[in-house]
Amino acid sequence: MSLPTEEQIREKLTAVIDPELRRNIVELGMVRSIEIKEDGQVNVTVSLTTPGCPIRSHFQDAVVQQVSSLDGVTGVGVGFDVLSDDEKAGLRETLGRGKLPQGALAQVKNVICVASGKGGVGKSTMTANLAAALQAQGQKAGALDCDVYGYSIPRMLGVDQKPEVNAERKIMPPIAASGVKTMSIGYFVEQNSAVVWRGPMLHKAIQQFLEDVAWGELDYLLLDLPPGTGDIAMTLAQLLPQAKITIVTTPQPAAQSVARRSAEMADKVDLEVMGIIENMSGFTTPTGETFSIFGEGGGQLLADELEVPLLGTVPLSEELREHADVGTPLAVEQPDSPAGKAIVDIAKRIIASSPRELPMLQTIQSSASEAPKMGARARELPVVQ
Repeated sequence: MSLPTEEQIREKLTAVIDPELRRNIVELGMVRSIEIKEDGQVNVTVSLTTPGCPIRSHFQDAVVQQVSSLDGVTGVGVGFDVLSDDEKAGLRETLGRGKLPQGALAQVKNVICVASGKGGVGKSTMTANLAAALQAQGQKAGALDCDVYGYSIPRMLGVDQKPEVNAERKIMPPIAASGVKTMSIGYFVEQNSAVVWRGPMLHKAIQQFLEDVAWGELDYLLLDLPPGTGDIAMTLAQLLPQAKITIVTTPQPAAQSVARRSAEMADKVDLEVMGIIENMSGFTTPTGETFSIFGEGGGQLLADELEVPLLGTVPLSEELREHADVGTPLAVEQPDSPAGKAIVDIAKRIIASSPRELPMLQTIQSSASEAPKMGARARELPVVQ
């Protein structure tokens, strides 16, 4: 029986993704040691960023799954230790981060940035309604207001309260009536106050909202980005390299050409564009007449140009605006209305196109028979049987 090489095992371990850092454990330098025994037993030691890592068992399951798929492996043992202070400093430098996450995003399966090339296209309205629609479809959803200067998610989701801090010093996200977990700078400033900050402060605020908020288990975290292609987009690309972007545009060719800039930004920072949403696609009168007030076809043209799906077209709707103003998302309050149904259909398409779970969270059984040999800082876990 031929045994796998260490190189083959490391190649398999590149499929084990840290769900917060969104990179594989080999690239992150988290594979401390690999031991291959003559009987086919493989023992792997993984170094964690913190002793109390809440996703330790998920790393164990993922390592077992990947290594067990190699020919000649009879069992897999997984042990853990903790990165030294110097190793953590090196990892922070590699990632360009002031600190490493402590579990806030560990249970968030999908992060979707809702972007636009320009303001006034209904991006925040789409974010709030899509989050509520995903929640209504049985998905656990959150909405993070990254538009620090033009925050509007609290109002659109009907939340008006100050967040609390739990015993672990994590910020508890206020929960809307629809069940959506929310976070916004609007919770921390006086009502309707202007936020006058420079770029570095924006970066710190967004990083804190991602790393110091107890998001818990979420199927989707939607990020309402500010219009344009500035600091926030680059910050998110750095902090969430596996997030996806949905671009909102209106139908006219001028808006479509501006929205293309968001796609160019996504390409430059290696974020995947998952699809296009065309908002204000047409207005239908009570008598049934339809008017293309903002033109037509821009969303499909942009989707074709980028070779991504057109997730849906949402008609111009007074009801959509009215419900956003009072914090009761139309997609939940009137899901059978033309605009409400369009948004619900987009939510369903997002669900259909999303992975059911992160690759590292899939489990497999193996016939491991002994625990790995670990270093002085190792934290032994039971071998998966």
